[in-house]
Amino acid sequence: MVLNYIWIAFFVIGFIVALVKLIFFGDVSVFPEIMNGTFDNAKLGFELSLGLTGVMTLWLGIMKIGEKGGAINYLSRIISPLFNKLFPDIPKNHPVHGSMVMNIAANMLGLDNAATPLGLKAMKELQEINPNKEKASNPMIMFLVLNTSGLTIIPISIMAYRALMGAANPSDIFLPILIATFVSTLVGIITVSIFQKINLFCKEILIFLGGITLLMGGLVYGFTLLAASQINVYSSLIANLILFSIIISFIVLGIRKKINIYDAFIEGAKDGFNVAVKIIPFLIAILVAVGVFRASGALDFVMQGLKYLFASAGAGVEWIDALPVALMKPLSGSGARGLMIDTMTMFGADSFAGRLACTFQGATDTTFYILAVYFGSVGIKNTRYAVSAGLISDLAGVIAAIFVAYLFFG
Repeated sequence: MVLNYIWIAFFVIGFIVALVKLIFFGDVSVFPEIMNGTFDNAKLGFELSLGLTGVMTLWLGIMKIGEKGGAINYLSRIISPLFNKLFPDIPKNHPVHGSMVMNIAANMLGLDNAATPLGLKAMKELQEINPNKEKASNPMIMFLVLNTSGLTIIPISIMAYRALMGAANPSDIFLPILIATFVSTLVGIITVSIFQKINLFCKEILIFLGGITLLMGGLVYGFTLLAASQINVYSSLIANLILFSIIISFIVLGIRKKINIYDAFIEGAKDGFNVAVKIIPFLIAILVAVGVFRASGALDFVMQGLKYLFASAGAGVEWIDALPVALMKPLSGSGARGLMIDTMTMFGADSFAGRLACTFQGATDTTFYILAVYFGSVGIKNTRYAVSAGLISDLAGVIAAIFVAYLFFG
């Protein structure tokens, strides 16, 4: 229901803004641009889905090996004390615990291509225990918000883009992103817990949050000991080493259990292909709506209004130059990435706006994309408060990013 209203709003607002530009400003190109954008975004949605097929086929095949080899059950036992508190509606030691852990771990390492198929597998398993197949369950919402909050320890791609754009120290946004994304995730957990009346003061959750905080502190301290030129090398090495070690571990466990590794892989790979095909219409729908909103100039209109508003109040407006990235990120990861590069091109990679744009890019994830893909893959129509909780988490990350950017770069 929420997606329905959002989808309609993008089209209606886009049409109204385009009509105003045509009538009052004589912009005869606005409607052709909108129509071209709809075709381009429909094509993009299809191409993204096809591109996702290979990755999903690979990773769901690997996950099936891990599941049959016992790795998923092993992970479930380790994480069950925490997840039993955050996901009280999931049966204890259910295999979905392992899938969710793998997805969250991949997101934390910045391995987006691995995280998506793992997340879709977890969502499919959550749907199997969902009593109402068209309505998002409590566990689905908590899991989705954990994804949309975008907790990332190693922002590899952003540091790579900064290096390409000529930043003197591409890794100088490492700590700001780490702090901002942690705030986003923490607020997301708190928000959903309030909706679901989950007690956050139990020892399991407190130990977990404290442990994550200590782990982050250790990583931050460790990376501060490295030279700037070494951070990208070691972060990329560590992330991919962990990822490949997981693959090898699953295969070894499968051999130990004497399962047919190849047959298990093929079984999981078939599921990956079917899910990728199923999400095509959902992905195209949201991308076309976002394209209309962008091509109409509605986004530019919002930016100018914000600058005027904050300038009139006597507040600084330097951060607004990077704000399009924050506004676009919940809607489109690729769109936000393009805006981040544009900001660095216009203002400089080492400018305040350029650094803040990178911090915005790493602080949260693509809320509407994740919602459309994850819920769409299992046919969820009633998303309940998932959008609100995700956007509250995003807002917390954006606010934290602004304060941290002023602290580090202002």
